[in-house]
Amino acid sequence: MTSAALTDEELERYARHIVLPEIGGPGQQKLKRARVLVIGAGGLGAPVLEYLAAAGVGTLGIVDDDTVSLSNLQRQVIHGGDTIGMAKTDSAAAAIMRINPNVTVESHRLRLTDENAPALVARYDVVVDGSDNFETRYAAADACASERKPLVTAAVGRFDGSITVLKPFETGADGKRNPGYRDLFPEAPPEGLVPSCAVAGIVGALTGVIGTLEAMEAIKLITGIGEPLIGRLLLYDGLTARFDTIRYKAV
Repeated sequence: MTSAALTDEELERYARHIVLPEIGGPGQQKLKRARVLVIGAGGLGAPVLEYLAAAGVGTLGIVDDDTVSLSNLQRQVIHGGDTIGMAKTDSAAAAIMRINPNVTVESHRLRLTDENAPALVARYDVVVDGSDNFETRYAAADACASERKPLVTAAVGRFDGSITVLKPFETGADGKRNPGYRDLFPEAPPEGLVPSCAVAGIVGALTGVIGTLEAMEAIKLITGIGEPLIGRLLLYDGLTARFDTIRYKAV
């Protein structure tokens, strides 16, 4: 387990966190002890990994079975031209070490499935889903619910995105169960109804907006500050620069 004690170098590195009363030394120690699993090292996963590494999360697990291609670089900013052809887990790990050598990286070069998700999720404190397909999202959500792990999940398309936080294994202030992913999306849309970004396109900076919001929600969950997006779906329209929030409940 990562030691929670902060070195002199870490005290200076995280000084802007430590002066925040909401975080301070105790919150930074929580970040250092934390183990976060990030599903996908692509458009959403890139800013999540970069900001959680910079924030001092002690251990980052990366799940991805893909390799870096030239068309990724328009939005997957954790990778570069010199890593084309490299496994995304390896490329992302190298970038994280450049950002913050204090972070331990655990690479999982695989595709998350219903079969392997529970055992993998159980090893971490918080899971952040940056995947691009419903099959993986359902596998992640079901595993997090069964293993009682908080999940930050998001999706993007063309110029808009959404993000929420799931803790269906707990009850809210009203005493009722928090909603889960299947309360929000009871079933996946028919195949082909939601086109991939390769078909429909996507503006690169959009993944930065939503991915950074995911990182912020993870930091809130780890440190216990603020109000996570539980039971709330945050919607962002990049063309109008508008944020909206939809509340949803357990069915």
